[in-house]
Amino acid sequence: DLKSEMNKTRKLPLKNDTRASDSSQEDAIDQWARRRKQFKDSKKCSSTGGSSINSTITEGSINSEDTRSVDLGLYSENEDRGFYTENFHSASWVFRGDDVSPDNSPRCLSKRPRPVAIRERTVKIAKGIGNYPWGFRIQFSKPILVTEVDTNSAAEEAGLQVGDILIAVNGTDVTSMPHSEAANLARKGPDILTMIVGSDISRYPNTPKPTCRGYLHKRTQSAILKGWRKRWFVLKHNGYLHYYKHKKDEGKCRPLEVTKLEGAEIGVDTSLGKPFVFKCIPQAGNRIFYFCATSNQEMKRWLEAMDKAVHPIHQNHVWVDVTLHNTTLPPLAIKNPECLGLLHQLDRSKDVWIQHYCILKDGCLYFYATLRSTPAQGGLYLQGYIVSEQSLGSKRSVIELRPPSEEFKTFYLCAENVNENKRWITALKASINKWLPLHQAIQDFMSRPLEETRM
Repeated sequence: DLKSEMNKTRKLPLKNDTRASDSSQEDAIDQWARRRKQFKDSKKCSSTGGSSINSTITEGSINSEDTRSVDLGLYSENEDRGFYTENFHSASWVFRGDDVSPDNSPRCLSKRPRPVAIRERTVKIAKGIGNYPWGFRIQFSKPILVTEVDTNSAAEEAGLQVGDILIAVNGTDVTSMPHSEAANLARKGPDILTMIVGSDISRYPNTPKPTCRGYLHKRTQSAILKGWRKRWFVLKHNGYLHYYKHKKDEGKCRPLEVTKLEGAEIGVDTSLGKPFVFKCIPQAGNRIFYFCATSNQEMKRWLEAMDKAVHPIHQNHVWVDVTLHNTTLPPLAIKNPECLGLLHQLDRSKDVWIQHYCILKDGCLYFYATLRSTPAQGGLYLQGYIVSEQSLGSKRSVIELRPPSEEFKTFYLCAENVNENKRWITALKASINKWLPLHQAIQDFMSRPLEETRM
Protein backbone atom coordinates (compact mmCIF):
# COMPACT_ATOMS: atom_id res chain seq x y z
CA ASP A 1 0.00 0.00 0.00
CA LEU A 2 1.74 3.11 -1.25
CA LYS A 3 0.00 5.46 1.18
CA SER A 4 0.81 3.35 4.25
CA GLU A 5 4.42 3.04 3.08
CA MET A 6 4.60 6.82 2.73
CA ASN A 7 3.07 7.35 6.16
CA LYS A 8 5.45 4.89 7.76
CA THR A 9 8.37 6.82 6.30
CA ARG A 10 7.07 10.01 7.88
CA LYS A 11 6.40 8.64 11.36
CA LEU A 12 8.52 10.07 14.13
CA PRO A 13 10.61 7.57 16.09
CA LEU A 14 8.83 7.15 19.41
CA LYS A 15 11.36 4.70 20.75
CA ASN A 16 15.09 4.36 20.22
CA ASP A 17 15.87 1.58 17.81
CA THR A 18 18.39 -0.74 19.43
CA ARG A 19 20.22 -1.97 16.40
CA ALA A 20 23.52 -2.63 18.18
CA SER A 21 24.64 -6.20 17.88
CA ASP A 22 24.95 -8.13 21.12
CA SER A 23 28.16 -9.60 19.85
CA SER A 24 29.79 -6.27 19.08
CA GLN A 25 30.82 -4.10 22.02
CA GLU A 26 32.29 -1.48 19.70
CA ASP A 27 28.97 -1.02 17.93
CA ALA A 28 27.23 -0.59 21.26
CA ILE A 29 29.70 2.11 22.34
CA ASP A 30 29.33 3.83 18.97
CA GLN A 31 25.55 3.74 19.31
CA TRP A 32 25.64 5.21 22.84
CA ALA A 33 27.88 8.09 21.72
CA ARG A 34 25.48 9.04 18.94
CA ARG A 35 22.47 8.97 21.25
CA ARG A 36 24.21 11.20 23.76
CA LYS A 37 24.89 13.70 20.98
CA GLN A 38 21.22 13.57 19.86
CA PHE A 39 20.08 14.21 23.45
CA LYS A 40 22.40 17.21 23.77
CA ASP A 41 21.27 18.59 20.40
CA SER A 42 17.60 18.27 21.35
CA LYS A 43 18.30 20.08 24.63
CA LYS A 44 19.96 22.93 22.75
CA CYS A 45 17.01 23.23 20.37
CA SER A 46 14.42 23.27 23.16
CA SER A 47 16.41 25.82 25.17
CA THR A 48 16.21 28.28 22.27
CA GLY A 49 12.43 28.17 22.37
CA GLY A 50 11.78 25.88 19.40
CA SER A 51 10.30 22.42 19.29
CA SER A 52 13.05 19.96 20.06
CA ILE A 53 11.64 17.24 17.79
CA ASN A 54 10.99 19.47 14.79
CA SER A 55 14.28 21.30 15.11
CA THR A 56 16.25 18.08 15.33
CA ILE A 57 14.58 16.63 12.26
CA THR A 58 15.01 19.79 10.24
CA GLU A 59 18.72 20.00 10.92
CA GLY A 60 19.18 16.34 10.10
CA SER A 61 21.05 15.53 13.32
CA ILE A 62 18.57 12.85 14.31
CA ASN A 63 19.60 10.76 11.30
CA SER A 64 22.05 8.02 12.18
CA GLU A 65 22.59 4.36 11.58
CA ASP A 66 20.93 3.61 14.91
CA THR A 67 17.71 5.61 14.56
CA ARG A 68 15.00 5.42 11.95
CA SER A 69 15.60 8.10 9.37
CA VAL A 70 13.06 10.93 9.21
CA ASP A 71 12.99 13.67 6.61
CA LEU A 72 9.81 15.64 6.11
CA GLY A 73 11.05 16.89 2.74
CA LEU A 74 11.80 13.41 1.47
CA TYR A 75 9.15 13.34 -1.23
CA SER A 76 8.78 15.49 -4.30
CA GLU A 77 5.39 17.01 -5.12
CA ASN A 78 4.39 14.01 -7.21
CA GLU A 79 5.58 11.42 -4.69
CA ASP A 80 3.88 13.37 -1.91
CA ARG A 81 0.64 11.77 -3.08
CA GLY A 82 2.13 8.29 -2.95
CA PHE A 83 3.21 7.91 -6.58
CA TYR A 84 5.83 5.32 -7.42
CA THR A 85 7.74 6.81 -10.37
CA GLU A 86 11.25 5.37 -10.14
CA ASN A 87 10.97 3.22 -13.26
CA PHE A 88 9.84 6.23 -15.32
CA HIS A 89 12.73 8.40 -14.16
CA SER A 90 15.37 5.70 -14.59
CA ALA A 91 15.26 5.71 -18.42
CA SER A 92 14.05 7.74 -21.41
CA TRP A 93 10.53 6.85 -22.47
CA VAL A 94 8.62 7.83 -25.60
CA PHE A 95 4.83 7.96 -25.68
CA ARG A 96 3.57 6.61 -28.97
CA GLY A 97 -0.06 7.42 -28.32
CA ASP A 98 -3.32 5.59 -28.60
CA ASP A 99 -2.42 4.19 -32.01
CA VAL A 100 0.34 1.65 -31.31
CA SER A 101 0.48 0.14 -34.77
CA PRO A 102 4.10 -0.85 -35.63
CA ASP A 103 3.72 1.03 -38.92
CA ASN A 104 3.63 4.30 -37.01
CA SER A 105 6.75 5.69 -35.37
CA PRO A 106 6.57 7.83 -32.22
CA ARG A 107 5.69 11.40 -33.09
CA CYS A 108 8.97 12.81 -31.79
CA LEU A 109 10.93 10.62 -34.27
CA SER A 110 8.84 11.06 -37.40
CA LYS A 111 7.61 13.92 -39.54
CA ARG A 112 4.63 11.87 -40.65
CA PRO A 113 1.45 13.63 -39.43
CA ARG A 114 -0.40 11.69 -36.76
CA PRO A 115 -3.31 12.46 -34.43
CA VAL A 116 -1.79 14.23 -31.45
CA ALA A 117 -2.20 12.74 -28.00
CA ILE A 118 -3.55 15.79 -26.16
CA ARG A 119 -3.57 15.52 -22.38
CA GLU A 120 -4.62 18.27 -20.00
CA ARG A 121 -2.51 19.56 -17.13
CA THR A 122 -2.45 22.52 -14.72
CA VAL A 123 0.28 25.19 -14.84
CA LYS A 124 0.65 27.88 -12.17
CA ILE A 125 2.91 30.87 -12.96
CA ALA A 126 4.00 33.47 -10.44
CA LYS A 127 3.79 37.03 -11.76
CA GLY A 128 7.13 38.75 -12.32
CA ILE A 129 8.06 42.34 -13.05
CA GLY A 130 8.33 44.39 -16.23
CA ASN A 131 6.13 44.68 -19.28
CA TYR A 132 5.90 40.91 -19.76
CA PRO A 133 5.62 39.55 -16.20
CA TRP A 134 4.58 36.00 -17.12
CA GLY A 135 7.36 35.24 -19.60
CA PHE A 136 5.50 33.67 -22.53
CA ARG A 137 3.75 34.59 -25.77
CA ILE A 138 0.43 33.35 -27.22
CA GLN A 139 -0.76 33.27 -30.80
CA PHE A 140 -3.85 34.81 -32.45
CA SER A 141 -5.53 31.48 -33.19
CA LYS A 142 -8.29 29.11 -32.15
CA PRO A 143 -7.35 27.25 -30.11
CA ILE A 144 -4.86 29.68 -28.57
CA LEU A 145 -1.30 28.37 -28.79
CA VAL A 146 1.81 29.16 -26.75
CA THR A 147 4.38 30.25 -29.36
CA GLU A 148 7.30 31.34 -27.18
CA VAL A 149 8.53 30.78 -23.59
CA ASP A 150 11.25 33.09 -22.30
CA THR A 151 14.44 31.51 -21.01
CA ASN A 152 14.76 31.47 -17.20
CA SER A 153 11.26 32.95 -16.89
CA ALA A 154 8.53 32.03 -14.42
CA ALA A 155 6.66 30.34 -17.27
CA GLU A 156 9.63 28.11 -18.09
CA GLU A 157 10.09 27.26 -14.42
CA ALA A 158 6.40 26.32 -14.17
CA GLY A 159 6.77 23.90 -17.09
CA LEU A 160 4.91 25.79 -19.83
CA GLN A 161 6.09 24.68 -23.27
CA VAL A 162 5.89 25.96 -26.82
CA GLY A 163 2.94 24.28 -28.54
CA ASP A 164 0.77 24.07 -25.43
CA ILE A 165 -2.93 24.82 -26.08
CA LEU A 166 -4.74 27.15 -23.68
CA ILE A 167 -7.91 25.49 -22.36
CA ALA A 168 -8.72 27.62 -19.29
CA VAL A 169 -7.27 30.77 -17.67
CA ASN A 170 -7.99 31.40 -13.98
CA GLY A 171 -10.95 29.04 -14.11
CA THR A 172 -12.52 30.44 -17.31
CA ASP A 173 -12.77 28.33 -20.48
CA VAL A 174 -10.90 30.06 -23.33
CA THR A 175 -11.14 27.41 -26.07
CA SER A 176 -13.61 29.52 -28.06
CA MET A 177 -12.55 32.92 -26.73
CA PRO A 178 -10.73 35.60 -28.77
CA HIS A 179 -7.04 35.98 -28.06
CA SER A 180 -7.42 39.48 -26.59
CA GLU A 181 -10.02 38.38 -24.03
CA ALA A 182 -7.83 35.53 -22.82
CA ALA A 183 -4.91 37.95 -22.43
CA ASN A 184 -7.12 40.33 -20.40
CA LEU A 185 -8.18 37.48 -18.12
CA ALA A 186 -4.54 36.91 -17.26
CA ARG A 187 -3.72 40.61 -16.78
CA LYS A 188 -6.70 41.30 -14.51
CA GLY A 189 -6.32 38.13 -12.48
CA PRO A 190 -4.31 37.41 -9.30
CA ASP A 191 -0.51 37.32 -9.09
CA ILE A 192 -0.60 33.55 -9.50
CA LEU A 193 -1.78 32.79 -13.04
CA THR A 194 -3.50 29.39 -13.13
CA MET A 195 -3.99 27.80 -16.53
CA ILE A 196 -5.20 24.46 -17.79
CA VAL A 197 -3.25 23.64 -20.93
CA GLY A 198 -3.37 20.76 -23.37
CA SER A 199 -0.12 19.12 -24.45
CA ASP A 200 0.97 16.52 -26.93
CA ILE A 201 2.90 14.27 -24.53
CA SER A 202 4.45 12.32 -27.41
CA ARG A 203 6.56 15.26 -28.58
CA TYR A 204 9.67 14.63 -26.54
CA PRO A 205 11.12 11.73 -24.54
CA ASN A 206 11.65 12.34 -20.85
CA THR A 207 15.16 12.94 -19.53
CA PRO A 208 16.31 10.37 -16.94
CA LYS A 209 17.14 11.84 -13.57
CA PRO A 210 20.27 10.80 -11.66
CA THR A 211 20.18 7.37 -10.06
CA CYS A 212 23.07 5.31 -8.77
CA ARG A 213 23.35 2.17 -6.68
CA GLY A 214 26.25 0.24 -5.19
CA TYR A 215 28.41 -0.55 -2.20
CA LEU A 216 30.62 2.16 -0.73
CA HIS A 217 32.64 2.33 2.48
CA LYS A 218 31.40 5.10 4.75
CA ARG A 219 33.53 6.69 7.46
CA THR A 220 31.82 6.55 10.86
CA GLN A 221 30.77 9.81 12.49
CA SER A 222 31.33 8.79 16.11
CA ALA A 223 33.74 10.82 18.23
CA ILE A 224 34.78 7.61 20.02
CA LEU A 225 35.35 5.15 17.20
CA LYS A 226 36.92 5.84 13.81
CA GLY A 227 36.72 3.49 10.89
CA TRP A 228 35.01 2.52 7.64
CA ARG A 229 31.86 0.49 7.21
CA LYS A 230 30.60 -1.12 4.03
CA ARG A 231 27.09 0.04 3.22
CA TRP A 232 24.65 -0.24 0.27
CA PHE A 233 23.98 3.26 -1.14
CA VAL A 234 21.07 4.29 -3.35
CA LEU A 235 20.89 7.71 -5.03
CA LYS A 236 17.28 8.21 -6.13
CA HIS A 237 15.94 10.38 -8.93
CA ASN A 238 14.58 12.92 -6.42
CA GLY A 239 18.14 13.78 -5.33
CA TYR A 240 18.10 11.99 -1.97
CA LEU A 241 20.88 9.58 -0.98
CA HIS A 242 19.69 6.53 0.98
CA TYR A 243 21.88 3.89 2.51
CA TYR A 244 21.29 0.46 4.00
CA LYS A 245 23.34 -2.11 5.86
CA HIS A 246 23.02 -4.65 3.03
CA LYS A 247 21.82 -4.66 -0.56
CA LYS A 248 18.96 -7.02 0.35
CA ASP A 249 17.55 -4.41 2.76
CA GLU A 250 16.57 -2.01 -0.04
CA GLY A 251 12.81 -2.03 -0.47
CA LYS A 252 12.33 -4.23 2.61
CA CYS A 253 13.73 -2.10 5.44
CA ARG A 254 13.82 1.60 6.11
CA PRO A 255 17.11 3.26 5.11
CA LEU A 256 19.60 3.85 7.89
CA GLU A 257 19.83 7.45 6.75
CA VAL A 258 18.50 9.77 4.06
CA THR A 259 20.44 12.83 2.89
CA LYS A 260 19.32 15.58 0.54
CA LEU A 261 22.05 16.33 -2.02
CA GLU A 262 20.66 19.47 -3.67
CA GLY A 263 23.02 22.35 -2.93
CA ALA A 264 25.59 20.08 -1.28
CA GLU A 265 29.34 20.36 -1.79
CA ILE A 266 30.97 17.23 -3.21
CA GLY A 267 34.47 16.42 -4.40
CA VAL A 268 37.55 14.21 -4.14
CA ASP A 269 39.25 14.21 -0.74
CA THR A 270 42.95 13.50 -0.09
CA SER A 271 43.14 14.58 3.55
CA LEU A 272 42.63 11.05 4.92
CA GLY A 273 45.55 9.53 2.97
CA LYS A 274 43.31 6.88 1.39
CA PRO A 275 42.71 6.41 -2.36
CA PHE A 276 39.31 6.78 -4.04
CA VAL A 277 37.85 8.85 -1.20
CA PHE A 278 35.31 11.60 -1.84
CA LYS A 279 33.27 13.75 0.49
CA CYS A 280 29.81 15.28 0.65
CA ILE A 281 28.85 18.31 2.73
CA PRO A 282 25.04 18.72 2.70
CA GLN A 283 23.61 22.23 2.60
CA ALA A 284 21.57 21.57 5.76
CA GLY A 285 23.41 20.59 8.92
CA ASN A 286 27.09 20.60 9.75
CA ARG A 287 28.07 17.01 8.95
CA ILE A 288 30.70 15.88 6.47
CA PHE A 289 30.25 12.47 4.84
CA TYR A 290 33.32 10.60 3.64
CA PHE A 291 32.91 7.77 1.14
CA CYS A 292 35.46 5.34 -0.25
CA ALA A 293 34.98 3.56 -3.58
CA THR A 294 36.72 0.42 -4.81
CA SER A 295 38.28 2.06 -7.88
CA ASN A 296 38.81 5.40 -9.56
CA GLN A 297 36.18 4.51 -12.18
CA GLU A 298 33.63 3.71 -9.47
CA MET A 299 34.38 6.98 -7.68
CA LYS A 300 33.88 8.95 -10.91
CA ARG A 301 30.55 7.19 -11.52
CA TRP A 302 29.27 8.30 -8.12
CA LEU A 303 30.62 11.83 -8.41
CA GLU A 304 28.95 12.33 -11.81
CA ALA A 305 25.58 11.09 -10.53
CA MET A 306 25.82 13.10 -7.32
CA ASP A 307 26.77 16.25 -9.20
CA LYS A 308 23.51 16.02 -11.18
CA ALA A 309 21.63 15.66 -7.90
CA VAL A 310 23.45 18.67 -6.44
CA HIS A 311 22.35 20.83 -9.41
CA PRO A 312 18.92 19.40 -10.33
CA ILE A 313 16.67 20.47 -13.18
CA HIS A 314 13.34 21.25 -11.54
CA GLN A 315 11.16 21.39 -14.64
CA ASN A 316 8.87 18.36 -14.82
CA HIS A 317 8.30 16.29 -17.90
CA VAL A 318 4.89 17.00 -19.43
CA TRP A 319 3.61 13.57 -18.39
CA VAL A 320 4.42 14.24 -14.73
CA ASP A 321 2.43 17.47 -14.90
CA VAL A 322 -0.46 15.63 -16.55
CA THR A 323 -0.67 13.00 -13.82
CA LEU A 324 -0.45 15.68 -11.13
CA HIS A 325 -3.42 17.41 -12.74
CA ASN A 326 -5.35 14.13 -12.89
CA THR A 327 -4.85 13.42 -9.19
CA THR A 328 -6.86 16.52 -8.33
CA LEU A 329 -9.88 15.22 -10.25
CA PRO A 330 -12.60 12.85 -9.01
CA PRO A 331 -12.08 9.32 -10.38
CA LEU A 332 -14.81 9.52 -13.04
CA ALA A 333 -13.61 12.96 -14.24
CA ILE A 334 -10.43 11.48 -15.80
CA LYS A 335 -11.29 11.39 -19.49
CA ASN A 336 -11.40 8.14 -21.49
CA PRO A 337 -9.96 5.73 -18.91
CA GLU A 338 -8.78 2.37 -20.23
CA CYS A 339 -10.06 0.48 -17.21
CA LEU A 340 -11.70 1.26 -13.88
CA GLY A 341 -13.00 -0.59 -10.86
CA LEU A 342 -12.05 -2.07 -7.51
CA LEU A 343 -8.62 -3.63 -7.01
CA HIS A 344 -6.92 -4.98 -3.91
CA GLN A 345 -3.20 -4.28 -3.50
CA LEU A 346 -0.92 -6.47 -1.39
CA ASP A 347 0.86 -4.74 1.46
CA ARG A 348 3.75 -7.19 1.77
CA SER A 349 5.02 -5.78 5.06
CA LYS A 350 1.72 -6.67 6.80
CA ASP A 351 0.60 -9.45 4.46
CA VAL A 352 -2.80 -7.80 4.01
CA TRP A 353 -4.76 -6.70 0.95
CA ILE A 354 -5.84 -3.05 0.76
CA GLN A 355 -8.83 -2.10 -1.38
CA HIS A 356 -8.66 0.84 -3.82
CA TYR A 357 -10.91 2.23 -6.49
CA CYS A 358 -8.56 2.35 -9.50
CA ILE A 359 -8.40 4.27 -12.77
CA LEU A 360 -6.00 3.22 -15.54
CA LYS A 361 -4.96 5.87 -18.05
CA ASP A 362 -1.95 6.03 -20.42
CA GLY A 363 0.31 3.76 -18.38
CA CYS A 364 -0.58 5.28 -15.01
CA LEU A 365 -2.70 3.49 -12.41
CA TYR A 366 -4.42 5.93 -10.02
CA PHE A 367 -5.49 4.80 -6.53
CA TYR A 368 -8.53 6.31 -4.78
CA ALA A 369 -9.95 5.36 -1.38
CA THR A 370 -13.48 5.13 -2.82
CA LEU A 371 -15.39 6.04 -5.97
CA ARG A 372 -16.24 9.45 -4.47
CA SER A 373 -12.77 10.29 -3.08
CA THR A 374 -10.74 13.32 -4.17
CA PRO A 375 -7.82 13.64 -4.60
CA ALA A 376 -6.15 10.37 -5.54
CA GLN A 377 -4.17 8.65 -2.81
CA GLY A 378 -1.37 7.87 -5.23
CA GLY A 379 -0.55 5.54 -8.06
CA LEU A 380 1.97 3.68 -10.18
CA TYR A 381 3.91 4.71 -13.28
CA LEU A 382 3.87 1.44 -15.21
CA GLN A 383 6.37 2.13 -18.02
CA GLY A 384 8.37 -1.03 -18.69
CA TYR A 385 6.42 -3.24 -16.28
CA ILE A 386 5.53 -6.81 -17.31
CA VAL A 387 1.99 -7.94 -16.48
CA SER A 388 1.15 -11.57 -15.79
CA GLU A 389 -1.33 -13.74 -13.92
CA GLN A 390 0.13 -15.62 -10.95
CA SER A 391 -1.03 -17.61 -7.95
CA LEU A 392 -0.03 -16.23 -4.58
CA GLY A 393 -0.74 -17.91 -1.26
CA SER A 394 -4.42 -18.76 -0.97
CA LYS A 395 -5.31 -16.69 -4.03
CA ARG A 396 -5.33 -18.65 -7.28
CA SER A 397 -5.42 -15.62 -9.55
CA VAL A 398 -3.30 -12.53 -8.83
CA ILE A 399 -2.05 -9.77 -11.15
CA GLU A 400 1.74 -9.48 -10.92
CA LEU A 401 3.37 -6.22 -12.07
CA ARG A 402 7.05 -7.07 -12.48
CA PRO A 403 9.52 -4.20 -13.06
CA PRO A 404 12.13 -4.10 -15.85
CA SER A 405 14.91 -4.27 -13.23
CA GLU A 406 15.13 -6.04 -9.88
CA GLU A 407 16.08 -2.79 -8.16
CA PHE A 408 12.49 -1.57 -8.53
CA LYS A 409 9.39 -2.79 -6.69
CA THR A 410 7.12 -5.63 -7.76
CA PHE A 411 3.40 -5.06 -7.14
CA TYR A 412 0.56 -7.56 -6.68
CA LEU A 413 -3.07 -6.68 -7.40
CA CYS A 414 -6.26 -8.70 -7.25
CA ALA A 415 -9.74 -7.95 -8.60
CA GLU A 416 -13.04 -9.35 -7.35
CA ASN A 417 -12.87 -12.53 -9.46
CA VAL A 418 -10.86 -14.33 -12.14
CA ASN A 419 -12.73 -12.73 -15.05
CA GLU A 420 -12.14 -9.25 -13.63
CA ASN A 421 -8.44 -10.08 -13.27
CA LYS A 422 -8.27 -11.04 -16.93
CA ARG A 423 -10.03 -7.79 -17.92
CA TRP A 424 -7.47 -5.77 -15.94
CA ILE A 425 -4.51 -7.74 -17.32
CA THR A 426 -5.60 -7.06 -20.91
CA ALA A 427 -6.07 -3.35 -20.20
CA LEU A 428 -2.77 -3.02 -18.30
CA LYS A 429 -0.78 -4.64 -21.12
CA ALA A 430 -2.35 -2.33 -23.72
CA SER A 431 -1.79 0.76 -21.57
CA ILE A 432 1.88 -0.07 -20.88
CA ASN A 433 2.37 -0.80 -24.57
CA LYS A 434 1.75 2.89 -25.33
CA TRP A 435 5.26 3.66 -24.02
CA LEU A 436 8.55 2.69 -25.65
CA PRO A 437 12.11 2.99 -24.34
CA LEU A 438 13.85 5.67 -26.42
CA HIS A 439 16.54 3.30 -27.70
CA GLN A 440 13.87 0.89 -28.97
CA ALA A 441 11.92 3.72 -30.61
CA ILE A 442 15.08 4.85 -32.43
CA GLN A 443 15.85 1.29 -33.52
CA ASP A 444 12.32 0.80 -34.85
CA PHE A 445 12.51 4.11 -36.69
CA MET A 446 15.89 3.31 -38.29
CA SER A 447 14.77 -0.16 -39.41
CA ARG A 448 11.74 1.20 -41.26
CA PRO A 449 11.97 1.13 -45.08
CA LEU A 450 12.52 4.44 -46.84
CA GLU A 451 9.31 6.24 -47.67
CA GLU A 452 8.46 6.36 -51.38
CA THR A 453 6.44 9.01 -53.19
CA ARG A 454 4.26 7.92 -56.13
CA MET A 455 4.16 10.35 -59.02
